[in-house]
Amino acid sequence: MITVSHKAKQFIVFLIKLLIVTAAFYFIYQQLVNNDKLDWEKFTALVKEKASFWGILFLLVFSFANRFFEIVKWQNLVSFLKPISLGEATKQVLGSLTAGIFTPNGLGEYAGKALYFDKKKTKKIIFLNLICNGIQMILTIIFGTIGLLILGYLKWALTITVTSFLFLLVSFLSKEIKIKGYSIEKLLRKINEIPKRIHNKNNVLALCRYLIFSHQYYFLFLAFDVDLPYLTMMATIATVYFLASSLPSFQFLDFAVKGSVAVFFFGKLGVNEWTVVFISTLMWFLNVVLPVGIGSYYVLKFKPKWK
Repeated sequence: MITVSHKAKQFIVFLIKLLIVTAAFYFIYQQLVNNDKLDWEKFTALVKEKASFWGILFLLVFSFANRFFEIVKWQNLVSFLKPISLGEATKQVLGSLTAGIFTPNGLGEYAGKALYFDKKKTKKIIFLNLICNGIQMILTIIFGTIGLLILGYLKWALTITVTSFLFLLVSFLSKEIKIKGYSIEKLLRKINEIPKRIHNKNNVLALCRYLIFSHQYYFLFLAFDVDLPYLTMMATIATVYFLASSLPSFQFLDFAVKGSVAVFFFGKLGVNEWTVVFISTLMWFLNVVLPVGIGSYYVLKFKPKWK
């Protein structure tokens, strides 16, 4: 049997970490440079016109709060297995975000977080991450459906409601249906094993996070002189996030997917296409690119467990 020395293992791990970070920034660079819908001359002029210290700080506070609530959510859920510090939760969330940026629907985040724990806890960590992302998706569906109703897309909203009802009905009638390897029956049992106080805190944090990033989107539109009623704007944002989240995508393509959906719905309200694309790209930069930049540090500092 061929054995690999400890130093060789360290070198291999270093190369893997370097590859992950390099690939993450390469994908980000490619998307920014090759985005034909972005006029960089217009972008530069607009930044000079709109940018201010307090305006930039205001947007960065939203981005910080968005990730902060996600980190606290993860810290809260992991406490079901063992307590971890806020710093450790930050490392796990941002490091796994970087690892998952070029995987479909951020699936790499599941594996990324599991690497911070013993192998015997892998399934439990993946399950907790499913709960962490699941509540966010549920809120996106609820607000998105309400948004569709407010905007007058009654048929779409009814289709979603009926489809969801039929899925739940079939799920309860057939307990063999599986989600990420878990049957519905087993999934519900596992969910009920987690204390209600953890679930309640998770729900509140998820709601806060949703309100933060949706209002960050809202304030960006205000900054670019988009004059629409608050309810109409928030309903459109909720609809865009809901429908964009329903489509398979990669984190590094997130702005392109959300941008395309946003152009369709905001276009119907008379908002300039370029403005929508730019704001969607800026949201992606603030809430994905910046955290990935910090997460890259944690990826490079990551020390695997050799057990």
